[in-house]
Amino acid sequence: MEFNWRSPIVPRVIILTATWIGFGYLLFSAQDYWFALLFAVLGAYQVKQLVQELDSSNRNIASFLDSIRFDDLSASFKTDSQDATVQKLHRELNEAITNLRNTRKEKDADLLFFKNIVTHVGIGLIVFKENGKIEIINSAARKLLRVNRIDNIADLKEVSDNLVEVFTKLRTGGRELTRIKVGEDFLQLSIYAIELTLRNETLKLISLQNIQSELEEKEMEAWQNLVRVLTHEIMNSVTPISSLSDMVEEDLGKHLERNSDQPVTKDQLEDIHLSLKTISKRSEGLINFVKEFRSLAMVPKPRMVDIEVKSLLDELCQLHKKELADANIQSSLSVHPETLSIHADKGQIEQVIINLLKNAMQSFDRPDNRNIEVKAYQSDKQRIIISVKDNGTGIDPEALEKIFIPFFTTKKNGSGIGLSLSRQIMRQHKGSLTVKSAPGEGTAFFMRF
Repeated sequence: MEFNWRSPIVPRVIILTATWIGFGYLLFSAQDYWFALLFAVLGAYQVKQLVQELDSSNRNIASFLDSIRFDDLSASFKTDSQDATVQKLHRELNEAITNLRNTRKEKDADLLFFKNIVTHVGIGLIVFKENGKIEIINSAARKLLRVNRIDNIADLKEVSDNLVEVFTKLRTGGRELTRIKVGEDFLQLSIYAIELTLRNETLKLISLQNIQSELEEKEMEAWQNLVRVLTHEIMNSVTPISSLSDMVEEDLGKHLERNSDQPVTKDQLEDIHLSLKTISKRSEGLINFVKEFRSLAMVPKPRMVDIEVKSLLDELCQLHKKELADANIQSSLSVHPETLSIHADKGQIEQVIINLLKNAMQSFDRPDNRNIEVKAYQSDKQRIIISVKDNGTGIDPEALEKIFIPFFTTKKNGSGIGLSLSRQIMRQHKGSLTVKSAPGEGTAFFMRF
């Protein structure tokens, strides 16, 4: 750092030094005690002035730090000193205060902006502490739950006891669908939770969204698809039954009208027998169809136990080993880590995996290069995933959107309930069944727990 010779401290130090030299000379050499005393007083005054000069900068710095400490950014620093160093110090202090003031304004503006977003966003938001004290509840949440002012999450028991229980038990990333009654209306709430830490204190952020109308639209769409498929399947069976019944009734009616004593010929009996046989077969098919529909609508509640994934998949792959070999299909199995386990109904999960393996085995249209991969692993979000992947013909995009619709099938002899039943089982296990496919590239089904 370059020494500043123009600083007012320099002449003060020179004068002070000369004063004390004169004091020493008068006291010890000239032994002029009165003048020595005068020089001593003058020296003490010079020391005081020098200390005040040095303290001036320290006081300004202390004042600057106090402004930051007590969050007072209205201060400014002025000086009459001609010292360039002092002037520079004051300029830098004022610039620092100005920058802090501008930063504070920007932060206040950002805070106000985000507060407005939280207040006016269409999704209900509630933030509360571990003791239940509510920190934030936006207008959408108040409007949705029809509350004006609440201080604690327990106050929502007046709306729904189950709602408070869901809020309390959900952890980061947890989701829940809850149906509650508010006033005369029923709400289907989609609830998502995330835990945050602010100033060493844990807060929970809950988002609420009423999906009743969306569910009703999806429900109507599902009913329309179901009715369309049911109508198609039933008409396929009823139409030939009705046609053959009319034909038999017409033939017998004509025979009775012509001559009731004339016996029915063998050919006529064979035609009638064939028609009745066809009617019986189609009726049996319709009865089986209804049974399958009933089985789809009456999936039993799962009996949950801990299941070792590797043991389960080894058993199922061994069960299909001969069938795979007869179809010239190569299979592979990998479980990572091998200690993976799920909490599920073993029988129902076996049913899902067997159905996926059957679909994979029926996906090939070529005699060779047939491969099926079965994998189990943990995702980045620590969810356990079981996948069944084949390199078969794949599924057309149009059909891919419909494969989970009951009774929709792309197979000649398929019932169309396997995937629908499998997805329903996975939903009862709080999981999901999804598919990824492209024509010519194969198909992969993912069971997520």
